[in-house]
Amino acid sequence: MNTPPASPTRQRAWWRWVPIRRLDASHRSRIERHLLALSAHDRYLRFGYPASDERIRQHVASIDFQQDEVFGIFDHRLQLLAISHLACCDVAGAHHGMRRMAEFAVSVDLRARGRGHGTRLFDHAVRHARNHGIDRIYIHALSENTAMLRIARQAGAELRNEGGETEAWLHLPPDTLMSQLEELFARQATELSYQSRRGQRQWRHLLALGRHLLQPGR
Repeated sequence: MNTPPASPTRQRAWWRWVPIRRLDASHRSRIERHLLALSAHDRYLRFGYPASDERIRQHVASIDFQQDEVFGIFDHRLQLLAISHLACCDVAGAHHGMRRMAEFAVSVDLRARGRGHGTRLFDHAVRHARNHGIDRIYIHALSENTAMLRIARQAGAELRNEGGETEAWLHLPPDTLMSQLEELFARQATELSYQSRRGQRQWRHLLALGRHLLQPGR
């Protein structure tokens, strides 16, 4: 019995997958390098103001990895290509209870644009937020940041424009068993990919060192 080939949609979905890793305090210096490498215009879009090197360093130093969630996409050299930041907080609800919300921000390295990394990071953040009791995601973006606003609009967010700035609100459904399993699978697959790349990188360094030591005259 012949097995029918996978549908083009499923094949495209598989090839679109990229490992997205949760970042912690040990990645602080890499996050700083990534943000400092942004152009002046990209910094303006990311932060909403012309962030200087010092302001970026202060921002990175202030990230609370216990409270917030930061995710990254690495290249094969383990350099950060894109970063998303979920700044989480508790707000008073309509019936005197506390509700959790998070503000989303993303930045993508110039050499990695056009690959959908921003959308992937947003989808990943939405799933993580659902699974951790967050019911709303908020985005504050300059109105000229069309890439960010397009991601929010395609996700079904409600957009409110005020002058040169736009607020986007996305209400999230509760988590499900499927959303929990999807996050678990993605986390484990990402860790395998990351450790594999890390091992390959260490192996290349060892080979380079060996070639150097075996050079004639040493």
